[in-house]
Amino acid sequence: MKSTRELIQEKQSNKNIGSIMEKVIPIVLLMTAIISVLTTIGIVITLLVETVTFFQRVSIVEFFTSTEWYPFYEADPSYGVLSLIAGTLLITAIAMVVAIPIGLGAALYLSEYATEKVRRRVKPILEVLAGIPTIVYGFFALTFVTPLIKNLFLSDLSIFNALSGGIVVGIMIIPMVASLSEDAMRAVPNHIREGAFAMGATRLEVALKVVLPGALSGVVASFVLAISRAIGETMIVAVAAGSTPKFTADPTESIQTMTAYIVQVSLGDAGYGSTIYYSIYAVGMTLFVFTLLMNLLSQYISRKFREEY
Repeated sequence: MKSTRELIQEKQSNKNIGSIMEKVIPIVLLMTAIISVLTTIGIVITLLVETVTFFQRVSIVEFFTSTEWYPFYEADPSYGVLSLIAGTLLITAIAMVVAIPIGLGAALYLSEYATEKVRRRVKPILEVLAGIPTIVYGFFALTFVTPLIKNLFLSDLSIFNALSGGIVVGIMIIPMVASLSEDAMRAVPNHIREGAFAMGATRLEVALKVVLPGALSGVVASFVLAISRAIGETMIVAVAAGSTPKFTADPTESIQTMTAYIVQVSLGDAGYGSTIYYSIYAVGMTLFVFTLLMNLLSQYISRKFREEY
């Protein structure tokens, strides 16, 4: 057995170690926070510097007002980012048409209809979709979805098109909509549901008229975050939607998104220091602003429509 003196010394040693850890841990956590902030600042500064260089060569008015994007033309190149923005928004719109109803329906089922046993099994399976590499989704869109649509609905559909790319992007972001919306619905207190049932409401009425309005801030925030994810998607649209920048809203045509253009140039199609090289930073800054606005909108909606229980 240990003597009393040894026990006291051991306790004192443990106390000293604990005191050191109490001082070290906050410093480590502070350093990780600083690294995150500095990384973000570094990204923004890099984008800004290179974007300013681009706008010293290309008119900012042309960049944001022209609908023609032909940077590889040697004689008369044009840099109208509206065609890339139109392609990005077209893919996003198609994706949300797919993801919102399916994701919201899955969230309502998991929250209001599924038993606990079913929920524990179905939700992880649903979230597996989020773990599939996007390049796999891209080839799925190109080799399965496009031929399927072409054989069943649109016989003249081109191999590269916005429709199949948007559909598969929507499939990819279903877990985000479903998971975040289901978490928001599960946060609605049970006594509100029980009160509605006591007044004679059906399960569907409770789900649509009580739970969904009560979780509106979280549900809408999941939509906005999903939109942000769709805007930033790269490999699916690069593989399935083509590389033809067009200012169009026709989903059957080949288009090009902002991210797909960045991939195209990054593969070595432009030399360092050329105007085309700097254009990827200008497009990247435009994409950065889009996603930043989406995230700020999500936070505003969450605060504006949050229900306090």
